[in-house]
Amino acid sequence: MLERLFSLSERGTTVRAELRAGTVTFLSMAYIIAIQPIILSQAGMDPGAVMVGTCIASAIATLIMGLYANYPIGLAPGMGENFYFSYTLVRGKGIPWRTALGIVFLSGAAFLGVSLLRVREKIINAIPRSLKNAIAVGIGFFIAMLGLKDAGFIVLQKGALSLGNLRHPGTVLAGAGLVIIAVLMARRVRGAIFIGMLATFLLGLPLGIVKFHGIISKPPSLSPVLFKMDIKAALSLSFLVPILAFFIMDMFDTIGTLIGIAEQAGFIDQEGRLPGMKRALVADSAGTLIGTAMGNSTVTSYIESATGVAEGGRTGLTAVFVSLYFFLAIFFYPFIKSLIGGYRWGGSVVYPVTSPVLIIVGAMMFANVRKMNLEDPTEYIPSLLTVLGMPLTMSISDGLGFGFISYTLLKLLSGRAREVSLTLYILALVFVLKFAFL
Repeated sequence: MLERLFSLSERGTTVRAELRAGTVTFLSMAYIIAIQPIILSQAGMDPGAVMVGTCIASAIATLIMGLYANYPIGLAPGMGENFYFSYTLVRGKGIPWRTALGIVFLSGAAFLGVSLLRVREKIINAIPRSLKNAIAVGIGFFIAMLGLKDAGFIVLQKGALSLGNLRHPGTVLAGAGLVIIAVLMARRVRGAIFIGMLATFLLGLPLGIVKFHGIISKPPSLSPVLFKMDIKAALSLSFLVPILAFFIMDMFDTIGTLIGIAEQAGFIDQEGRLPGMKRALVADSAGTLIGTAMGNSTVTSYIESATGVAEGGRTGLTAVFVSLYFFLAIFFYPFIKSLIGGYRWGGSVVYPVTSPVLIIVGAMMFANVRKMNLEDPTEYIPSLLTVLGMPLTMSISDGLGFGFISYTLLKLLSGRAREVSLTLYILALVFVLKFAFL
């Protein structure tokens, strides 16, 4: 049955590999279970209900991705969109959180519409192969930088990155975990990432760096946020800009994530197309509608899914396992917190178990640099801007904007305008308007 549903042998994977990949993917993105309630509570929402809603919305959206699109991608409320929801709309502009949920719902409906009409599919196909490879490399840099920051190797001080405190016990443990995973990979040990995470956790447990919070607990009620979005109030021209902002953030973050993961997994064909793309985009769009019903901000595809792909995940069965973990997390949150929890020392917090995984996956995605066109300046200069733009702006979408604008300008001004599709010219213009007005 699993073979018929997911074509495991065709994609060169097994149930065991998919389970291992699903486990690693979930642990890499499970931080959202703890962070989302904190962020949305700033909008006046019940944190316990938000936590349960996060788990349920993520589980359902990821299950759709796995069963309908057969992609090894996990979905959850997006970072960035949640801050925009709480701090810009609710706290900044004084919009009631129920109305803000209605705004997110309308943007989700727009996502679904353009996905069904294959607009997003046309956008992905219009992106040149050199930029597709650059997107994968850029996401790798982005993920690696997040890992270095979570491990405490680098810190943000006075608006600039600098060396962290390498004597921090959590940083030392993260460094040990990084070495363990790297050595296991070099020795071609199957399940190197998962084994490394487990070894890091067990190593930190007796040292008190990793804490055991228990196994099971009774989940809070979902009712304070369930189906509370006020769509009628959101149907106002005054909310057109925030609807558009959510639309743009999610659409281009998702496009970047899909391309980056597809490049890493080897899904993109010789013509630069992504098979089954429409289903993946529809699943992603449906996630936002489900998320608002569960009292959450935009639900989107997670770049952390690359960790599961690195562990061998190649089909939707990986996503099904991720979905199952999110359902179980409703009851097993104390145990999940033990695995993903941070360690505070000297005023800073480090995440020693998950951060080495992000660094390793970033390094693996960096390998896509060998596919980039390094002979033609109209190809490699936009690629470089895309690669650097993502980690330095902390936004996949903004990195894409740098690449699209520079690519079209260089081609146009060098007399090679016909090498750029009309769709890409439109995308470049959209990002010019975004940077100018949003």
